[in-house]
Amino acid sequence: MEQRYILNAIDAALQAGADILAIYNDPASDFEIERKADNSPLTIADRKAHETITGFLCNTPFPILSEEGKHLPYAERSGWDALWIVDPLDGTKEFIKRNGEFTVNIAWVHNSVPVMGVIYLPVKQELYFAEEQLGAYKLSGVTSRGGASLNELMASAIRLPATTVRDRFVIVASRSHLSPETEVYIEDMKRLHSGVELVSSGSSIKICLVAEGKANVYPRFAPTMEWDTAAGHAIVRAAGMEIYQAGKEEPLCYNKENLLNPWFIVEPKRMKN
Repeated sequence: MEQRYILNAIDAALQAGADILAIYNDPASDFEIERKADNSPLTIADRKAHETITGFLCNTPFPILSEEGKHLPYAERSGWDALWIVDPLDGTKEFIKRNGEFTVNIAWVHNSVPVMGVIYLPVKQELYFAEEQLGAYKLSGVTSRGGASLNELMASAIRLPATTVRDRFVIVASRSHLSPETEVYIEDMKRLHSGVELVSSGSSIKICLVAEGKANVYPRFAPTMEWDTAAGHAIVRAAGMEIYQAGKEEPLCYNKENLLNPWFIVEPKRMKN
């Protein structure tokens, strides 16, 4: 993938993060919360971030599938061999709770596979970016690219997975969506591993924790959409890991007719028999 498109996505994520923070930190803001058809919340920050990101990405030759955009019928989308998949504000519930655990997610998908991903945590000023040929990286304390080239960003970032020595088996789980099936999985892991630690987090941060090496696994036995996982999936793939469909050897795939993901597990890449 051309470097200019990766930089485009990084710039889009950083600017969207700045727009989100301006609303988040405004004591006079009521977030203008609405309810979508599935009863999930939508705020002015979601809408503003969507406008910002599409403003950056519309100059590329690829169509955009955004949570807050118009979802075209599969008859049209099925002809897209490459596209952007975007969640302008992942973790809207966490945003509303003001716990800081929300992200901006941008992925470039080719033939149903997430090849490039950018995730930005506005409150922590942490940027994750990855491309399957270049690897996965984390950059801290960043609010703008400042004209830096991709090579300069990579040189100042930490390559993922970072070297992490753990004496416990770490499972990361959703802060807002811990299902009974996930609880069963956790109990199963406790029987397999002598020391199990459970870490709770919101949004796509959970996927990033596995990519970083801070967690062993992230099981998700509850509904998610493609834009929730595409960017994180690109990052874990570039870090040598995978997001497998629960109970299967196949990874998640994208731009499906039904944009709902099956249940999944984020973990190190399995050895093929």
